[in-house]
Amino acid sequence: MRTQKLGGSELMVPVVAVGCMRIDGMERGAASRLIGTALEHGANFFDHADIYGAGRSEEVFADAVGMTPSVREGLILQSKCGIRPDLQTFDFSREHILASVDGILKRLRTEYLDVLLLHRPDALVEPEEVAAAFDQLEQEGKVRHFGVSNQHPRQIELLKKYVRQPLVANQLQLSITNATMITSGLNVNMENAEAVNRDGGVLDYCRLHDITVQPWSPFQFGFFEGVFIGHAKFPALNAKLDELAAKYGVSSTTVAMAWLLRHPARMQPVTGTTTPERLADCLRAADVTLTREEWYGLLIAAGNTLP
Repeated sequence: MRTQKLGGSELMVPVVAVGCMRIDGMERGAASRLIGTALEHGANFFDHADIYGAGRSEEVFADAVGMTPSVREGLILQSKCGIRPDLQTFDFSREHILASVDGILKRLRTEYLDVLLLHRPDALVEPEEVAAAFDQLEQEGKVRHFGVSNQHPRQIELLKKYVRQPLVANQLQLSITNATMITSGLNVNMENAEAVNRDGGVLDYCRLHDITVQPWSPFQFGFFEGVFIGHAKFPALNAKLDELAAKYGVSSTTVAMAWLLRHPARMQPVTGTTTPERLADCLRAADVTLTREEWYGLLIAAGNTLP
């Protein structure tokens, strides 16, 4: 597995992250096989969040991997906090961040996180409290790197005014069919719908400020409406995916993931599958480099238009 630096840090990470959102209902053996597949391919970066399975996903992971200090040394663990479904709120208060991390560490059976992300923006955020929480977590050795999720440039700038630590990642929804952060940049100064800037130019901002974009739901269309691979709604896209899959001797899943990796922003897509075979297909994308023509061909086949 190819590696790259995470944001402006010195932390070297696989170019594909393994998402653990859906493992909460897996039996130990099945979860162990999934994690084992990742590790066999050199994918040792695992993405969690305290709300995944109400914390159960982190527990299943720790049990499945047989967490010990020696096992922990070979893993890169990222988790997220800030969403409180029990209260229907977002919460970036110092108290909640600190309590959330303690819960995450307990469930993962580890003394530290490699990366902590703030999970979706909190309209009531007090950036001074975030800064105080980050300082304490860093000083206590509980978190080594920090980032955000689903935030636009001004929200990040507000945090950076107070937070000392570099923000190394921003996890955002992105796929061939959900590519507005790319297509709006292609339609600058146009009067069509594609020209609408919905995210404040977050892709270019992250590139300028050494923040790694981590695409989530890389195979979904809409907001969890379904997977576009093999879906009747996208015949042209699937025909193109199948064509390139045959050319490179891989699956359509691999090609769709390679599309994200081809972008020069050096993104780190996050998988979501619980099937070892499909996970292996995702990870093989690190070895496929699409041509410029193939990349644009997939963009257009997904229904995106060029000006």
